[in-house]
Amino acid sequence: LQYEYFNAVLINERDEEGNYLELGKEFILVPNDHFNNLPVNISLSDVQVPTNMYNKDPAIVNGVYWSESLNKVFVDNFDRDPSLIWQYFGSAKGFFRQYPGIKWEPDENGVIAFDCRNRKWYIQAATSPKDVVILVDVSGSMKGLRLTIAKQTVSSILDTLGDDDFFNIIAYNEELHYVEPCLNGTLVQADRANKEHFREHLDKLFAKGIGMLDIALNEAFNMLNEFNHTGQGSICSQAIMLITDGAVDTYDTIFAKYNWPDRKVRIFTYLIGREAAFADNLKWMACANKGFFTQISTLADVQENVMEYLHVLSRPKVIDQEHDVVWTEAYIDSTLADDQGLVLMTTVAMPVFSKQNETRSKGILLGVVGTDVPVKELLKTIPKYKLGIHGYAFAITNNGYILTHPELRPLYEEGKKRRKPNYSSVDLSEVEWEDRDDVLRNAMVNRKTGKFSMEVKKTVDKGKRVLVMTNDYYYTDIKGTPFSLGVALSRGHGKYFFRGNVTVEEGLHDLEHPDVSLADEWSYCNTDLHPEHRQMTQLEAIKRYLTGKEPLLQCKYFVKYACSDKELIQEVLFDAVVSAPIEAYWTSLALNKSENSDKGVEVAFLGTRTGLSRINLFVGPEQLTNQDFLTAEDKENIFNADHFPLWYRRAAEQIPGSFVYSIPFSTETANKSNVVTASTAIQLLDDRKSPVVAAVGIQMKLEFFQRKFWTASRQCASLDGRCAISCDDEAINCYLIDNNGFILVSEDYRQTGYFFGEVEGAVMNKLLTMGSFKRITLYDYQAMCRTNKESSDSAHSLLDPYNAFFAAVKWIMTELVLFLVEFNLCSWWHSDLTAKAQRLKQTLEPCDTEYPAFVSERTIKETTGNIACDDCFKSFVIQQIPSSNLFMVVVDNECFCDSVPPITMAPIEIRYILLFAKRSLLNYLVHNESLKCERLKSQKIRRRPESCHGFHPEENARECGGVSGLSAKPPLVLLPLLLTIFSR
Repeated sequence: LQYEYFNAVLINERDEEGNYLELGKEFILVPNDHFNNLPVNISLSDVQVPTNMYNKDPAIVNGVYWSESLNKVFVDNFDRDPSLIWQYFGSAKGFFRQYPGIKWEPDENGVIAFDCRNRKWYIQAATSPKDVVILVDVSGSMKGLRLTIAKQTVSSILDTLGDDDFFNIIAYNEELHYVEPCLNGTLVQADRANKEHFREHLDKLFAKGIGMLDIALNEAFNMLNEFNHTGQGSICSQAIMLITDGAVDTYDTIFAKYNWPDRKVRIFTYLIGREAAFADNLKWMACANKGFFTQISTLADVQENVMEYLHVLSRPKVIDQEHDVVWTEAYIDSTLADDQGLVLMTTVAMPVFSKQNETRSKGILLGVVGTDVPVKELLKTIPKYKLGIHGYAFAITNNGYILTHPELRPLYEEGKKRRKPNYSSVDLSEVEWEDRDDVLRNAMVNRKTGKFSMEVKKTVDKGKRVLVMTNDYYYTDIKGTPFSLGVALSRGHGKYFFRGNVTVEEGLHDLEHPDVSLADEWSYCNTDLHPEHRQMTQLEAIKRYLTGKEPLLQCKYFVKYACSDKELIQEVLFDAVVSAPIEAYWTSLALNKSENSDKGVEVAFLGTRTGLSRINLFVGPEQLTNQDFLTAEDKENIFNADHFPLWYRRAAEQIPGSFVYSIPFSTETANKSNVVTASTAIQLLDDRKSPVVAAVGIQMKLEFFQRKFWTASRQCASLDGRCAISCDDEAINCYLIDNNGFILVSEDYRQTGYFFGEVEGAVMNKLLTMGSFKRITLYDYQAMCRTNKESSDSAHSLLDPYNAFFAAVKWIMTELVLFLVEFNLCSWWHSDLTAKAQRLKQTLEPCDTEYPAFVSERTIKETTGNIACDDCFKSFVIQQIPSSNLFMVVVDNECFCDSVPPITMAPIEIRYILLFAKRSLLNYLVHNESLKCERLKSQKIRRRPESCHGFHPEENARECGGVSGLSAKPPLVLLPLLLTIFSR
């Protein structure tokens, strides 16, 4: 077939003479704001072919040709639903058709490693869940490059396993060697952590001895049988992957004992090396057990040959003609990162197969079609403004992994925004960790509908502060998906909703003020449906909708919609009218120069429950000390999709009428800030039967705030105004700390922003003992810890197929010279690639940490104390500042308690080195390896996918990788058939 198509890598590329390259014709690309201003073609799709495949391979060209009809389908879908993003078709042959068309750029090595068949959406849609035992031959004949190819084959198989699959790896010679010894006789879930754990152990394999395959097969069958009877695992497909350089027998007696006549366990055989002496035996094993045989001669062959087993496992689903829809876990689409940050996506996909009756028994999978869905789209039906100040929505997968949650932190190193390696497999129990018995998690995994309550400790302000509250959780399943949805409401918020009423004209008048804004991440109007609306802010959309200038906009206004949850815009109008007078008050303050003569107060702000904000600057924008405050760069202090601003949330937890003061924490090592923020909540009633309807505050220069404090501290009530003792005395130190123990004012300016316990450890320790402050232990199961890791040029580097290619070239050259002699000189020359030149390299790795937070006791207004130090008594007094979250602390400066260490908030890594288990009166110490083993074996409750297509009676098992070349003895070929007949 002669056919020219648009190759995504070659489009618009020209040769030295200025002519378009073959497959690189002109392809119009226009920046599109719906796709983050990426240059795309919304009229056509284009095709990406993996680097290791030939662009004009007949199978590729033929598939691209017949799939061209998808162009119209993609365009029609986008016309019907303009909120759609990427649509695509991944072919079983390896090419990837994507709409809208976009140019693909190779990496710095000129490589595009993307292969759609390796992606989770493809594998999940193409196959059913599976239990897999991988058998690796480590006998002496596997030395050298053969063992390296075998390891790469195992690694590639692991790449094809997902969270719904289970596996184990056994190496064999004359004995069995579990790659992870503690998992003897069982399977583990193929999540990312477990697969990486096994990959690390692959480096420890070495070849010696004689291969006793019969022992390995017996072990594999027994393991699969016993594991299946426990009710664990996939309870669907089962397979044994055999990776070897040969088999001296067909082992039909073992298959007859365990697998015939039903043949429920498929056998996939991978012959390593170019020799074919034992190929017939391996072919026969695969064909007699509904599997597939393939030969892998070089590292470059690995990936394509491993993929063959997926096509075999897809046969039953194809024969059943089932278009099972699958959804993936959340992942980051870096191409669509916008001003609001990263975009979490999930893919919905389904298989595409041939419906021709003459090929039905072959179960020919053509590929998988899919589209990306932003996770936030699943939550748009939940009105944020009705969840209360601390309320939030979240969703999890059937495995308990977070799809979306405000506490999910997929990135680290904030400036660089690197993805955490395990961000897509964070379990709900790792963020809602107070639920020690997994009651909430398990109910949601089992797709139940219900309610659950517990006390929670929610961290804010970059994890430095904690809010202790009681959450009520409501949960149910999301129909048509494997996901469950939860909503958390904090008691005291979200139960009552204040409702007001004003005319549209009044509201529009007060929305016209230039300092009014709305939460752009909230959905007041749907601006995604029409291209001409996508550049509008939510405030602009509301104005144009209410004035009739944009009748096609869909907005939540109760006059048009009768439903009570469509009234958000009406409440916005009410808040605009009610809050408008504060603008006049701020203007009067600005005009009254005596009130703010030194411009210490820089910003005043107000936010309401509907996401409306008013901001007034008392200085020019260029004069602001904190340029990011109340902008999109400072997400924690603005209304966004997940939470209310930090100053709003903290003010809501204070006693009504009091102010909460704080110094913002920087992300830098030196925690310095030059501003102080103060805010207070606005309620209609003080007994909290009315909700908090707004919060108001100011941000001022730190130097201005501290000067005010020192001035006030020198004023006394005596007749002459003098103080018997003041903070100017060298015998004492004065501090102003907040309710979490952070210093706002100190005589040593360098201590500003530090935790009080780091400066006055003895005093803080006494305050904890006396109950003035309490310590709250927190856990971070998404932390990244610095660790010293061995870096070596070992065989592990060969698991990268592109780096390994050069090793393959070297091996081939050796074989060309020594093709008549078969001995281990190849291994000797290859040894420079496997010898370990070890060195330590500091890296960041996922870890669990424990750290403290501190909160003051509200009922204690004043406390004095004495601390017995080495040779003196250190006295102090702490007094609460009325109507605030602040405390003044005066400490004796003449007595030093050097024996009492500072109290820090530094996180401590939970290394799981020792486990203390109480049994009767004995305490048992369990060493690190034992505990790691228990953690590997422990499996949380998960829900299997409802669809399973493990077998089909019409399946044509003769398509097994070279049946025509079989030379096994006729009785052996007929044995499975005879067993089937006699069993009836």
